[in-house]
Amino acid sequence: MKVAVVGATGMVGEVMLQVLTERNFPVTELIPVASEKSVGKEIEFKGKKFKVVSMQTAIDMKPEIAIFSAGGDTSKEWAPKFAEVGTTVIDNSSAWRMDPTKKLVVPEINASVLTKDDKIIANPNCSTIQMVMTLAPLHKKYDIKRIIVSTYQSITGTGVKAVRQLENEYAGIQGEMAYKYPIHRNAIPQCDVFEDNGYTKEEMKLVRETQKILDDKTIAVTATAVRVPVVGGHSEAVNVEFENDFDVSEVRSILHHTPGITVQDNTDTFTYPMPLYAEGKNDVFVGRIRRDESQPNTLNMWIVADNLRKGAATNAVQIAEYLVANGLV
Repeated sequence: MKVAVVGATGMVGEVMLQVLTERNFPVTELIPVASEKSVGKEIEFKGKKFKVVSMQTAIDMKPEIAIFSAGGDTSKEWAPKFAEVGTTVIDNSSAWRMDPTKKLVVPEINASVLTKDDKIIANPNCSTIQMVMTLAPLHKKYDIKRIIVSTYQSITGTGVKAVRQLENEYAGIQGEMAYKYPIHRNAIPQCDVFEDNGYTKEEMKLVRETQKILDDKTIAVTATAVRVPVVGGHSEAVNVEFENDFDVSEVRSILHHTPGITVQDNTDTFTYPMPLYAEGKNDVFVGRIRRDESQPNTLNMWIVADNLRKGAATNAVQIAEYLVANGLV
């Protein structure tokens, strides 16, 4: 099983290698791929050293699977070239997510849509993944009508440059800025660029991707995405209105029995999800589960996940695991 990791030297790429190791994915030959300036550098994987190669070299090696985390433009240009030589691409960028010919997959929810013919598979946005992981089992039971979500997103979603900016600001050092404003002791109500409707691209990803993954365009979604000076993961306040009424204890039970979700919800012991505890973990954490008393059939939840893990690397590796387990590569 030859596996290429495209963007192996980036933040998500490094976590990808960790997750492949931790989950003991059957890699017989790792092909780390990065930009031309990184070609020839060595990275370590399972105690062995591997040299970073160029895109074309990786394509010529014809890996069975290529996991991409190198940005949308790179994916648009190179993913089809890998697919042409028979490689199955799992892409972590936004390049293919809303392409009607490509599957958008969270394995616990809709991996069954995948076939051998799917040579480019889209990994959803990090903030979407953690939300739909929690909502999918509830949608089956109660039928979602409308979602209002406000996100509090980690700087790691922006990348190394943002982490450096925060560290510089902590230390009182003037340095390169990933954002238009300071992030230390601040909250920036902009994740990604603004679209014509006044919403950011990140906010519209939550709308469009949720409908595609849950296969229901009737679900109304509205979002506000905020960048906060946090490292461990993304947090979301989610208000969801159902067609049918629910019992809060039954909601907790459904979530408790959903693979990939950990319920942390005990106000008596001040137990609730926080990025501080989510960092480095693969699960999605949910708490503050309570009825919205202002209108019927409506629930409030607080959802947290490590955006580099389940929000990116872990989900991609789980897709790869499904492909292998079902003989699709």
